[in-house]
Amino acid sequence: MRAGGTAGEGGADGPGPGETPGGTGSGRAPAEREFLALERELAVFLRRARAQSGEMAREVHPELEPAAYGLFVRLDDAGPQRATELSAYFGVGKATMSRQLRALEQLGLVARDPDPADGRASLVRLTDEGRDRFRHVRDARRERYVRKLADWDRAEVAELARLLHHFNQRSEG
Repeated sequence: MRAGGTAGEGGADGPGPGETPGGTGSGRAPAEREFLALERELAVFLRRARAQSGEMAREVHPELEPAAYGLFVRLDDAGPQRATELSAYFGVGKATMSRQLRALEQLGLVARDPDPADGRASLVRLTDEGRDRFRHVRDARRERYVRKLADWDRAEVAELARLLHHFNQRSEG
């Protein structure tokens, strides 16, 4: 954040990104600037996150598609889940989730076990190989975050995580 303004606002050092001197460059009301800045920064963040997820997925296994990495994160964090729970969590259709899980199953990275609560359903879990491969890549990724944010105060890192969690919760459903 620059002195004299919030992120995305023009300050003493000139206009913010995408702005022209004396305004937002789009004729929008000043109250919208924060939301435009948020949209812009999220777009950059998401584009980079997709590219990184693709790299991480390929590090787990060369044949994985980018979306697979998020599945590993969820299964490692939450434990075995039904495919319908996973599709709801990620906001994708059941057919998409089924296709993604089938590919992971064929690679031996996930397995399905009968759901003890309902014998007609199954729970998806990481195999030992899937968990080991994922955790190796996740730990390397975490080290990269530590290096990138080495000059941040730990409280700032915690606040960023808290705000992203809050944003993600509001984005559910």
